[in-house]
Amino acid sequence: MNTPEQCQTMAEIRAEIDRLDRQVIALLGQRYAYVKAAARFKTSEAAVQAPDRVQAMLQQRRAWAEAEGLNGDAIETLYRNLVNHFIAEETNHWQESQLGES
Repeated sequence: MNTPEQCQTMAEIRAEIDRLDRQVIALLGQRYAYVKAAARFKTSEAAVQAPDRVQAMLQQRRAWAEAEGLNGDAIETLYRNLVNHFIAEETNHWQESQLGES
């Protein structure tokens, strides 16, 4: 692993970006596993949607982004898209679990 300052070529920079993206994607996979597990604790589709929790989470991610010198709007948009996708997946998972209980 090279720091950005240690990279001597664009190939090295691209390799490091690829390495980081692979880690980010692996972490997103782990996050998704927790999302699916959370469906076990939800009592309704409304609980899956949890708009107040989503809004609070987005504000926290915005603050974390800004603390890292990133654009809060961009990170909020990224997380909003990610969370909307995960909520849809969690809703499907929750609905399927309800069918199994019937």
